[in-house]
Amino acid sequence: MDTLDDLFRRLEQLNEIGAALSHERNLDRLLERILLAAKQITHADGGTLYRMTEDGRHLRFEIVRTDSLAIAFGGSSGQPLSSKFPDLPLHTESGEPNNSMVAAYSALNLQTVNIADAYTAEGFDFSGTRAFDARTGYRSQSFLTVPMKNHENEVIGVLQLINAQDPVSGEVRAFSYADQRLAESLASQAAIALTNRQLISQLEELFESFIQLINTAIDEKSPYTGGHCQRVPELTMMLAEAVNATTEGPLADFSMSDKDRYELKMAGLLHDCGKVTTPVHVVDKATKLQTIFDRIHLLDTRFEVIRRDVQIRMWQAIAGGRGESQARQELEASLAQMEEDQRFLQRCNVGGEAMQPEDQERVRQIARRYRWQDAQGKENDFLSADEVENLTIRAGTLTEAEREIINHHIVATIRMLESLPWPKHLKNVPEYAGGHHERMDGKGYPRGLTREQMSVQARIMGIADIFEALTARDRPYKEGMKLSQALAIMRKFRDNGHVDGDLLDVFLKQRVFLRYAERFMDKSQLDVA
Repeated sequence: MDTLDDLFRRLEQLNEIGAALSHERNLDRLLERILLAAKQITHADGGTLYRMTEDGRHLRFEIVRTDSLAIAFGGSSGQPLSSKFPDLPLHTESGEPNNSMVAAYSALNLQTVNIADAYTAEGFDFSGTRAFDARTGYRSQSFLTVPMKNHENEVIGVLQLINAQDPVSGEVRAFSYADQRLAESLASQAAIALTNRQLISQLEELFESFIQLINTAIDEKSPYTGGHCQRVPELTMMLAEAVNATTEGPLADFSMSDKDRYELKMAGLLHDCGKVTTPVHVVDKATKLQTIFDRIHLLDTRFEVIRRDVQIRMWQAIAGGRGESQARQELEASLAQMEEDQRFLQRCNVGGEAMQPEDQERVRQIARRYRWQDAQGKENDFLSADEVENLTIRAGTLTEAEREIINHHIVATIRMLESLPWPKHLKNVPEYAGGHHERMDGKGYPRGLTREQMSVQARIMGIADIFEALTARDRPYKEGMKLSQALAIMRKFRDNGHVDGDLLDVFLKQRVFLRYAERFMDKSQLDVA
């Protein structure tokens, strides 16, 4: 007999459980909490929580617990369910309702089923229960099976409890009316919590799918940038977790909740979304003269035209009475000079780390040294002003104007992200994503922020972005650096105020760089153990 004190105590438990369920974000833990709470308030020895499959044709075992047998499957147990407990069909092979199975009956008819003794109950098939008892020596007696209905009165799961126990003697008894009402109330609250969690998960999946859609669009424009958009978030989270684990030094107070992790992950995935606005010929500019095609081939054609003209002039001079030997010597000297200049321009066209001033001047001399006629017979300088500008780029393959175009992507990123109505738990995404090109000394872009004006997360992303760019082996204009070379550059960036020194210390001491390298870099780059 339920005492008044016991009912009040269990009602208080029910209220506490309802509040706890509403705060649980992890779906597996939520399902486990529901079953454990139901067992607690009904004094049940065992229980099973089923969820409706997406096609609505089966009940799937999610959590199974029996205390007296130390049985625990699903949830935090670490024991999988799929191989031991096949899905329970709601209809037979002929299409008839599977009303012989009590859990299926409860789901199909939206009714609670309270059975005092499974061995004497009529109308249900408990042969599987009897076989289980025979194998284990257990005695399955009382059953309480409750459908979990959402706000649209649709069954989303079933809660089944086994063997109510007297709280004093421990003897198995039937589930009381109070047990049933409490279980039904809990099932209702649990269904709401579960539905909310599922809706939130679906919205998160939809949101992440949109992010992947943006990154796919960038990837379709440029496979090089697409790889970058996937790797930077990975390295960002690696470093963030290392900082989170730090217990000493200036970063000891930094910590992340699951919400914080999700927010930073989203920022990482969106950090370059503005590149959808960047012209592909700038993003993929593999050589200095590349636009839609590599214009070095036009220069090769001009050299051929000039060689032809020089040879024609030689024969004309010989025909006019000039000595053939001298004319041929001058021709060979001219052709040799052209060959050397042509090879030099081909080398210049490949972007390097630093072009020397004397090489830049030689490009300008070559531009004036030769003249050529186009198809209309107009004589031109060998190199146009635009070609000279490109071939004298000091480092890389981009002109200053093209760098401005590339740099604009972060402005576009910030503008795009700040225009979105972010929920509270994602409100920092624009700041995290928009700060990865800032510098600690205030010389970065686009806002010229200093270290003190930036969050730890934005500074983490800055390190991840730079290190990925240095080591990436899928860029069209360079090979991926050796690990030792990239680390040397990162240390210089720390010393000159480019990146956060405290964060880089964690990056180095916790060997985050090596974990990243082993996953994403080629073995030939790994020269640091």
